[in-house]
Amino acid sequence: MRLTANRIAGILRERGHKLTPQRHAVLKVIAGTQDHLTPEAIYERARLSKPDIGLITVYRTLNLLSDLDLVCRVHRPDGCRGYMMRRPAEHHHHLVCSGCDRVVDFSGCDLADLERRLVEETRFDVDGHLLEFYGLCPDCRMGSPA
Repeated sequence: MRLTANRIAGILRERGHKLTPQRHAVLKVIAGTQDHLTPEAIYERARLSKPDIGLITVYRTLNLLSDLDLVCRVHRPDGCRGYMMRRPAEHHHHLVCSGCDRVVDFSGCDLADLERRLVEETRFDVDGHLLEFYGLCPDCRMGSPA
């Protein structure tokens, strides 16, 4: 189950954050797609409904949503980041195509033993992890990007 723009708006208000029309436009864009969008793509889509939105507003909104753990962030091979609305209670990771930038989510990483070993060896207090694999999707391997 994905969070909706209105539910995220309610969470922002509950936590004392303003909900400007520009911020709401960003929420609608992110909630309206299954794709991991770059900030620039979010900006272009948000401008369709809110022409006065600025790119800095998009970045600030994404930072806020990320800080509140409400969006999922993907680090792409080209150095850009992609964002999508987080699915509640669903821990997942990503396969990222270095040919077409397609992102495929997967769950079920069995890293408990590795995490325990790292805690023992480093004395870190680990509170989470991010796992991404990069490579070519089947379409790009066959020469026809998706």
